[in-house]
Parts: sequence; C-alpha cells; structure tokens
Amino acid sequence: MVLNDIEERGIHQKFCLGDLVDFAPWGNEVIEKIKSLNIPCLMGNHDERIAFDIPVIPLSKHSEEETTARFLAIDHSKKYITKANKKYLSELPFHLKLNYKVGKKHWNIQLVHSSLESNYTYFYESENDDIFIDMLNDSQSDVVIMGHTHLSFKKYFDGKWAINAGSVGRSREENRFASYVILNLDEDKITPEIIQLEYLLEEVAQKIEESEIPNYYASFLRNEKLSVF
Repeated sequence: MVLNDIEERGIHQKFCLGDLVDFAPWGNEVIEKIKSLNIPCLMGNHDERIAFDIPVIPLSKHSEEETTARFLAIDHSKKYITKANKKYLSELPFHLKLNYKVGKKHWNIQLVHSSLESNYTYFYESENDDIFIDMLNDSQSDVVIMGHTHLSFKKYFDGKWAINAGSVGRSREENRFASYVILNLDEDKITPEIIQLEYLLEEVAQKIEESEIPNYYASFLRNEKLSVF
C-alpha cells in the first residue's frame, strides 16, 4: 500500500531506513521486494542481528510476555531467512549521505537508522533539542532522517530538520497507521511531509496468528491491552 501510494504521487526516488525482518512471517518476501525495486536501504538493528547471528539480549523496558515473544520471533527469522538474504542484509550500509542540487542550492540529507553512532539508540520527539542539533552539526547536513523508534515526528531548527519517518510495517503510532516521509526540495527551503496510511491491519494480524510468529505481535498491531508482569 505504501509503495503504491508513493508511485501514485509520482515519486521515483525511494530510500529505506532498515529493519526488514522480525515480528512477521514475511522477512524473505520483504527483502526480495526491496531488492527487486533496487531501493537503497540501511542496515537496521534487526537486520544486523539476523545477518550476523547476534545473540538476543533481554531489554529492561519489555514485559515478560514481550520478552518471550521477542525471543521466539527473532529465532524464527534466524531459522527462515535464506542464506542469500542474510548475505544481502550483511552488506547494507550503516548510513547514507545524500546531496541534491536545486537551482544554486546544495542540500545535504543524512539518513540513519537510529543515530550516527549506533543502531540501538532510541531518540524520541521529547528528547532535548541539543541531541538533534548535534546530529545535524556532526553530519554537516540540513536534514537528518531516522527510524528505529517507529514513532514519527519532525522538528525544525533554524532552516534545518530532524525527522523520524515512523514505520511502514510495525507502527507504534496510536492509530497504528503505516508512516513514511516525503521531502519536498526547493531552492530556498525543504518541506517535509509525514504521510500516514490506513491499511488492512486486521488481515495482517490474522496472518500472523496463522503463522509461527507469537500472537503477541498480532495484538500489538491491533493496539490491544497487553499483559505486563
């Protein structure tokens, strides 16, 4: 649905910020789709873990229920992602730096999965503005676009932007809509637009329940009340 929306808008340059695998039964299909469309993609933390068989470490922020489901879902990816697709994930870049010339203006756009230094750092809209300003300064960019938290936002700092694109496949938005960002580049300014799309969420949740993926992730998509221990 998101790819169709992008196509209908006549946008031909697409970039993915990573996390192609885990928590749904279609990891190979997602990778094959990205490969077939030649979409430049970053290595997310989930991609890195599956590519290099990195051990799963429990996170203190997760309930006992989510911790158990997380281990099972990641083990599923490690088992079923093909050798060729693991190789593809292992070769994805950590960052991408783009430069677009519009008229006489050069715009520098920094793409990261999480941050400049790590794929595991969670930066939310509520963070101190200095964190995002430092990212813009350190990357010498006009725009930094990130993902990882699955919560979209955009913050403006004197002509520059820090943006989270949200998530297409596992949104944490209250409405659980799929989210992506469009950057409109003009000679005098950049205008970001966060797009949120409703999709066949219940159908996806049912497919998860029919698979070996824990039902926790179907409940997550439905934004149901989950047990916390």
